[in-house]
Amino acid sequence: MENWSVEQVCNWLKQRNLGELVPKFREEEVSGAALLALNDRMVQQLVKKIGHQAVLMDLIKKYQQQKSGLESLTYCCETASQKFPEVISGKNLKSFFARYKTLQWTSSYALPDFPYDVKCILAEKKSPDHSMRIRIIEFLQADMTRYLEGSLYPNSQQYNIVVNALLQAYPFLDEDGNGFLLWKRALKDRFKYVRRPIEDDEQVLRNKCKFGHRRGQTRKSSFAENKLDDVQGQVEEEPAHLKGSTMDLHIKWLNQEYMKTQRNWEEVDNRMNVTIEIRRKMISDKAPLKDILRLFPFLRCPYQLFREFQLLTHMDIYKKTVEILEIYSENILSLYVVRNNPINIMLQENLKQHTEEDVLKYMKMTAACLLLPEVFGDDSSLFAAVNEEVKAVTPVLEVKNPFNMNSCEFALYIEREELAQLDDCTMALAALVAAFHVFDIPCPKRIHRTLNFLESLVFEVRNPASLP
Repeated sequence: MENWSVEQVCNWLKQRNLGELVPKFREEEVSGAALLALNDRMVQQLVKKIGHQAVLMDLIKKYQQQKSGLESLTYCCETASQKFPEVISGKNLKSFFARYKTLQWTSSYALPDFPYDVKCILAEKKSPDHSMRIRIIEFLQADMTRYLEGSLYPNSQQYNIVVNALLQAYPFLDEDGNGFLLWKRALKDRFKYVRRPIEDDEQVLRNKCKFGHRRGQTRKSSFAENKLDDVQGQVEEEPAHLKGSTMDLHIKWLNQEYMKTQRNWEEVDNRMNVTIEIRRKMISDKAPLKDILRLFPFLRCPYQLFREFQLLTHMDIYKKTVEILEIYSENILSLYVVRNNPINIMLQENLKQHTEEDVLKYMKMTAACLLLPEVFGDDSSLFAAVNEEVKAVTPVLEVKNPFNMNSCEFALYIEREELAQLDDCTMALAALVAAFHVFDIPCPKRIHRTLNFLESLVFEVRNPASLP
């Protein structure tokens, strides 16, 4: 954990039902080392809810105890192996450390060295044909098995990391934004294919027996194998084409979980993955937004909205928005076109009342966010309603008391209905951009230049739009 990046810490929080804390941890850049150094006072500043404070401190304490126990166990094993080599063999000790290493490999995964013919195709940035795709998948499967010390059962996180590494190295393999799911499904199918004929591997036999597989059994039904993948993959996604009754169960579970105060965010992520195909079809078929939200209410949660955006684009919209505001805030506020704008005047008056550096930075970022349409000569009413009633039907922000640290409020509206409440200007801006993509809503011409500027930076185009 000491070497974890900020994103790894955020993933760790999501897995432990603390997804609500992710935006704040990203904003404060809490890495693994910083997480372990948190004291009670820091946790109180980071986390608002007492329940979350208690859970977070307990998790940190348990990790430190486990680490201490592992170090003690390592020492004892080494000592015992010296005194009693016949009791603790090198093989047993190696097996123990192999299992521990398996948990850590994903943080340092690197793509394998592909064969010459594969390299040539990838170097030409050509979309590979069917046979070449199989070659790539075969090498990824073999490489993952090596990392897993011979195991043929990767978990969901490991599949995700390998496919992400492939698409980041070779973006042209991401076909129309759907490449992630296609490559992941192909990789999972390859592991199934490799496992199917094996009759002498202890782990494979144990799981085949556990899920009702008999020697010589035909593949008339893949239920057992799908169930096996679910368990071994730590609640892996189900096949892309699900029966209606199964899909109904997922949707029913999501609606019931949405009503709870303490949510199982890891399971929410998994079930949102499973149901993405039907959700995207509804959106592409222009189903009413109310119907989509009724079936998938978690799209009202900023974290799930950002996650849906990332599944479609492989871009972390929140992280990119933070970077945009931090880089461009001062430039935006210095432009002549916004000098006499009421937002800028309000900002200058409030800056005089505070001296804390963090507060001043937050206020400037908020003002820069709200002034973006003015900079590009767009219609600000289609971007944000500041202390006013929302009138636009397209995605728009509602902002109340933007510079009052105690009473400021941000919310995302679509079709004049509140979709989500947001913590700050960064989350609000990210949610606005994400909403247009997630719900496939055409951008109004009167706000096009502002959104084009933001999207060119989010998607890292070669020649991004610039400030006037």
